[in-house]
Amino acid sequence: MNPPQALPDALKAVSAARRQGAARVWLVSIVLFVLLVGVFALSLAVGDFDVPLGQLPGILFGDGTGGGAYVVTQLRLPRAVAAVLVGVAFGLGGALFQRLLRNPLASPDVIGVTQGASAAAVICLVLFGVSGPVLSAAAFGGALITGVIIYVLSRRGGVNGYRLVLIGVGVGAVLASIVSYLMTWADVTLAQQALVWLTGNLNGASWDKVVPLAIALVVLGPAALLLSRALTGLQLGDDTAAGLGLRVERMRLLLLLVATALAAFATAAAGPVSFVAFVANPVATRLVGGARVGLVAPALTGALVTLLGDFVAQHLLGTQLPVGVVTGAVGAPYLLYLLATANRAGRV
Repeated sequence: MNPPQALPDALKAVSAARRQGAARVWLVSIVLFVLLVGVFALSLAVGDFDVPLGQLPGILFGDGTGGGAYVVTQLRLPRAVAAVLVGVAFGLGGALFQRLLRNPLASPDVIGVTQGASAAAVICLVLFGVSGPVLSAAAFGGALITGVIIYVLSRRGGVNGYRLVLIGVGVGAVLASIVSYLMTWADVTLAQQALVWLTGNLNGASWDKVVPLAIALVVLGPAALLLSRALTGLQLGDDTAAGLGLRVERMRLLLLLVATALAAFATAAAGPVSFVAFVANPVATRLVGGARVGLVAPALTGALVTLLGDFVAQHLLGTQLPVGVVTGAVGAPYLLYLLATANRAGRV
């Protein structure tokens, strides 16, 4: 093959590979969406009072009456919507953290962000006896403040992924010890309430919790998609990204703020649902193979994991449990596997 012909052939091959990758991403996203809709319908239909699936469209669009309509619209629908939105927020936040820092361990529940939310919430619950919106606001503020502290402590000489993870783990350990002390010191009733919240719980989810999270996603979701365009350059390294014209520190800070805010809103709505942010991006990446996964697939994966975990926790374990019990049981072995493989590779 002569040299003039080699370049067009190479460009055609690259273009074909990109089209195939984009097609696989779309296919995976569509399959995840269909599965999500299926689990969402089951979440509305199954329970102590079963509702036929065929009645759901009429109930959801205002034509249903009777006990079934009340159960679906007032009890199950807010919980299912909350699970989806919480999963989307955690999935987006985890994907941004992991890709920005080029570290699969850099998710908000590993590096201390959700521990900050937990500490703030437990302090308000145990010391001041607050609950409801004030508790959610405290969790949100705690997550944001912890994220800022971790960023400042790890900023020396530029933010390094593994340094931020190590500092985040240390900060998270300190906050976890504070939570443990307060739990042992608190009244039994308050400690029990705090423990349920700390596990990650969608019981009693209402529209009061859904609406703020939905508004946050309307703002932060497009911001994440817009800022994610800079991720490709940042993943090449600071020098290369700067050479491409990116304002490295500014873009990194904006991405970290958006990711932290997503995790903070999700934690404020449902508590620190463990490992959803941690597994959403790796699972989506494996599903799409070597293609550029984007953010839609991790968001759908996070939503599916949370909603399916809540369905299992409600109906398939013999007794109703918080959703965080199921997601923790799934995510913890994956974390151990990741740590073991990273250790063998000499990265930790």
